[in-house]
Amino acid sequence: MELTVKYEVTEQDQQALFRGLRRYNQQFVDLSQWAHLAVYFHDDCGVMQGGLIARQEGEWLNIHYLWVHEDQRGNGLGRELMQRAAAEATALGCHHALVDTFSFQALPFYQKLGYQLQMTLEGYPRMGMQRHYLTKSLGDHSPAAASARSRP
Repeated sequence: MELTVKYEVTEQDQQALFRGLRRYNQQFVDLSQWAHLAVYFHDDCGVMQGGLIARQEGEWLNIHYLWVHEDQRGNGLGRELMQRAAAEATALGCHHALVDTFSFQALPFYQKLGYQLQMTLEGYPRMGMQRHYLTKSLGDHSPAAASARSRP
């Protein structure tokens, strides 16, 4: 038996690790409800001006990346990307959203969208900075609301 340390992750190594992890996890969660979700905005020339990459993880939307080009900031594009992702996630059966952000990024932006701060990790990625974790409910999930949504 041998431990190996690498400073680059190959696609082959990553896939081998993920296969093992998925086999274990599927005992506890329905992995068919885990999927990628992306929303992109391109200008008239086809150049990406902003986007969001997330994963549906069961009943949660886990937002991994949100980026808006500097020239587009302040005009509502970030809010639009977030709202579209939330709408798509709700249609997929998500009830909650999770996002994290560094102190030098967009904490006030997410709070304006109704995300609630759950935890702050001090000194991450280095001293004097923080990583913030926020969540938001994606709508009314009461039995009455579910019944109303299922009606034609």
